[in-house]
Amino acid sequence: MPHAPLPASPAVSIDWRSPFRWLRLGWLDFTRNPMPGLIHGAGLALFGIVLFVSARDHFWLLAGAFSGFLIVAPIMATGLYAVSREASQGRQIGSSEVIKLWLSGDRRLMGFGLLLAVAGTGWVLTSAGLITLWAPGPIERPIDFIRLVVLAPSPGLFEVWLLLGALLAAPVFASSVVTMPLLMDSKAPLWEAVGQSWGVVGTYPVVMAVWACLIVVLVGLGLATFMLGLLLVVPIVGHASWHAYADMKQLGVLRQYSA
Repeated sequence: MPHAPLPASPAVSIDWRSPFRWLRLGWLDFTRNPMPGLIHGAGLALFGIVLFVSARDHFWLLAGAFSGFLIVAPIMATGLYAVSREASQGRQIGSSEVIKLWLSGDRRLMGFGLLLAVAGTGWVLTSAGLITLWAPGPIERPIDFIRLVVLAPSPGLFEVWLLLGALLAAPVFASSVVTMPLLMDSKAPLWEAVGQSWGVVGTYPVVMAVWACLIVVLVGLGLATFMLGLLLVVPIVGHASWHAYADMKQLGVLRQYSA
């Protein structure tokens, strides 16, 4: 049913507080049309639970798989961007329209999703190899990871693990922070959309650093609650990511393309 669009800010400005406003707007989008968000959140939570249960005694592999969630998350939230876009125009779409978007066969979306999947797989393999070769004992359960990696008597492994993860996550974040919403909202070519995303990070490095930290913390909380927190974290962050893109678009930071 059509409803009134969310009131737009008369003069959008970007500062370090903007990510908190994006989260607030994401929450409003979720509460106004919760079903698509719950489906996305439940799907990813269920996937995480199945992954954990099936490989619970192989945490040397799961550590990379769960942290790699951040890399592939932008493509998984594509449907939520569409929900927020329509909400900003006073329209409400349901799961059928989201499924239609997923089945659209847009090669740009598919290509970027493939790139994120390759990056995520690379991190999982790197993480597994590093932990297996360096850890002083087998990492089979989460408690082993905490005891032998995080709280290891001789520092080194955990710090290198974090550093390598950050070195991979930073360029992936810069490449994807507005890429998926831009591809969904316009006819922008893939590589131009990625370049625009890097431009946003270069223009607002502090804001994007705050945004990245918030995403890491929220996703970490979602994973730490045995995936149940993802029911809320996934839709809120997904909707909020659309509002980050919308602000950049309104300010003219992004090049305009025909829809």
